[in-house]
Amino acid sequence: MQFSNDADLYKTIGSNIKYYREKAGLTQVQLAELVQISISYISKIEASGCTKSLSISVLNHIANTLNVDICDFFVRR
Repeated sequence: MQFSNDADLYKTIGSNIKYYREKAGLTQVQLAELVQISISYISKIEASGCTKSLSISVLNHIANTLNVDICDFFVRR
């Protein structure tokens, strides 16, 4: 999968995190607590205009917490 710019990449990742978080029935607060990151960080990641980068380690922890394959975060919906 290729992204034309970082904004498209972050938007895709953020919207997929939100999708899988909601599918798991979790709030941003609950996910933040489970992943041990701040609520504002989750909120910024999920925001449609997000330009905040995140580490692979955090992304992996979110994927594990939501029980999804990390690759699912890169799929355009």
